[in-house]
Amino acid sequence: MSRACSISARRPYGLARVCRVLEIPRSTVYSRREVTAMPRPPARRGPRVGIVADEDLLAAIRSVLAAPTFTGEGYRKVWARLRSRGVRTDRDRVRRMMGRHGLLVPQRGSNPHGPKAHDGSIVTERPNEMWATDMTGTLTVRDGAVGVFIVVDHGPGDCVGIHAAKRATRFEALEPLRQGVREHFGRYDGGAAAGLSLRHDHGSQFMSDHYQQDLAFLGIQSSPAFVREPQGNGCAERFIRTLKEQLLWVRTFDTVDDLNEALQDFRSRFNSEWILERHDYRTPSEAREHMAVATGAAA
Repeated sequence: MSRACSISARRPYGLARVCRVLEIPRSTVYSRREVTAMPRPPARRGPRVGIVADEDLLAAIRSVLAAPTFTGEGYRKVWARLRSRGVRTDRDRVRRMMGRHGLLVPQRGSNPHGPKAHDGSIVTERPNEMWATDMTGTLTVRDGAVGVFIVVDHGPGDCVGIHAAKRATRFEALEPLRQGVREHFGRYDGGAAAGLSLRHDHGSQFMSDHYQQDLAFLGIQSSPAFVREPQGNGCAERFIRTLKEQLLWVRTFDTVDDLNEALQDFRSRFNSEWILERHDYRTPSEAREHMAVATGAAA
C-alpha cells in the first residue's frame, strides 16, 4: 500500500504515512519483512572481478616453480613472483593451493629453543654498516674437499664477496672481504672501510692475528658472534643455506677453478634475481639502491 500512488498528488503514499494512518510501528513492518524474506545464499566476500580460477592459478604456480632460476622457494616468494607477473591473488590461497597439490617445500621438525644469548634484530637500516662472513665446505672431483668463504651485507642482504680454495686458511678467508671492500669502498688500503663492522664466528681463520690485523688496517670493527649462538651470525648462515640448496648440493664441480667460476655467477644471479620478504620482495640489488636513496633523503 505504501507504493500506491495518490490520485491527487500523483506520488506514492510512502511507508511512513501509511504506518502513521494505520497506527502501526515501522519497526514491525521491517521485522516482518526480515522473517518472510528468502535467506541469501552464502557467497565469497570481496569483489568478484579479476578472480583467477583454481585451474589457472595452479598452472601459474607450476610455471613459477618450473623456472630454472632457483629451486625450493616457498609460497610467499611464489605469491610475490605471481604478483610481478600480474596474477593477483591472496597469499593464503597460494599456500592452500600448493599444499593441496603437494608443492610446498618439506619442513623439518625442530626442537624448542631456550632463552637466547642475544635479543633483538641483527639487520641494519643502511648498506655498508655491518657485513657478515662465514665458511662452508664442498667437494670437487679432482681437488677433493675445498672451503667456500662468503661475505654478505646485513642491510640489503646482498653477497659482496665469495671465494673457494683448496686450503681454507686465514689468507684465503680474506679474499671475499677484499672483493667487497674494493667494490663498495673503491680501494683497499689503510682506513678504506672505516665505520664498517664485520660479524663472524670464532673460527680459527677469523680469530687469527693476521685476519684481525687486516680488519684493523682497513678500519673495520670486529664483531664476533656469541659462542654456540649461530643466530648472531644469521645473515651469513642463511645465505650459506641458500648457496647449498641452489648450487653446492645440486651441481658437481671438477676443480676449484670451476667452482669459483660458478660461485661468481651465483653471486651475480643472487644479487639481481633472489627476492627477500623483509625488503618487500625486492632483490638484494634493488634493496641496496632503495636503502641508499632513503639514507640520502634522510641525510
